[in-house]
Amino acid sequence: MSAAHKALGLAGVRDVSRETFDRLEAFSGVFQQWSRRLNLVASSTGDEFWLRHVTDSAQLLAIKPEARHWVDLGSGGGFPGMVIAILVEQFAGSSTQLVESNHKKAAFLQAAKASVAPSARVHVERLETAIAHIPAPEIVTARALAALTDLLSWTQPWLSASTTGLFHKGRGYREELAESRALWEFDLIEHHSVVAEDSVVLEISNLRRRKATSV
Repeated sequence: MSAAHKALGLAGVRDVSRETFDRLEAFSGVFQQWSRRLNLVASSTGDEFWLRHVTDSAQLLAIKPEARHWVDLGSGGGFPGMVIAILVEQFAGSSTQLVESNHKKAAFLQAAKASVAPSARVHVERLETAIAHIPAPEIVTARALAALTDLLSWTQPWLSASTTGLFHKGRGYREELAESRALWEFDLIEHHSVVAEDSVVLEISNLRRRKATSV
């Protein structure tokens, strides 16, 4: 079994074309090449490409397997955005948009897109600007980008409508939820990570600002 097969199996992603596995293997090569020059991920996780990054990213598609239009904020080293782009590339009419303000990391994403996900689009700009002009997607994602309160504030134009957020969070996620609930009301489903026991994917939708209570 190849590393790509194992990674997607652990993520719970099914019905994957052979071409998709080939694209993931090719992405691994592009990633390793660029990682020699850029700090795409923390050095302590560089040797854990398949489990720590690919499986961790691919589990989002297992959560929302029918979604075809995705936006990833702060895509950086391509997780989860480029992995999602590769996985949905096999579906006609799908789209993945990756937002990254760092020009060097955006150059990596452009190189990866050219090799493995031609339907993806890379936006080299601040996410606040991108959100203002990108049409609302089905799913918006972010991993290790910002506190949940900030993510909700930025993506409010989408999440208050029909978009669903899938946000990776670590062991402090309960505190982030408490802080966010002081400002916002939202529908929430907690998905336990398939990679780390103390991590979750927060599925958030129907966002609305909490009304001030009178004393």
